Amino acid sequence: MAKFNCICGYLIRVSGEIPNPAEFKFMSDSDFDNFEGLVEAEAVYLACRSMFKCGNCGRLWVYWDGFDSRPEPYAPEVIGGVGD
Repeated sequence: MAKFNCICGYLIRVSGEIPNPAEFKFMSDSDFDNFEGLVEAEAVYLACRSMFKCGNCGRLWVYWDGFDSRPEPYAPEVIGGVGD
């Protein structure tokens, strides 16, 4: 089972449970615009990139270049007044 530790120490599982509750799929607007009419879900799925959200600190770990490269972390910022 593929997994890694977040900077905060939380264990993030890349494989295992399907669907993975920590995994999110996304694509750029430009990539999305390449699809027209009826499309196969598998084609859309394969065009997406994967990111994982840490269940502890909320960091997003993005695999920009697929699972053969290391993910890049993005930490949420605290913005005063938002959500108060």
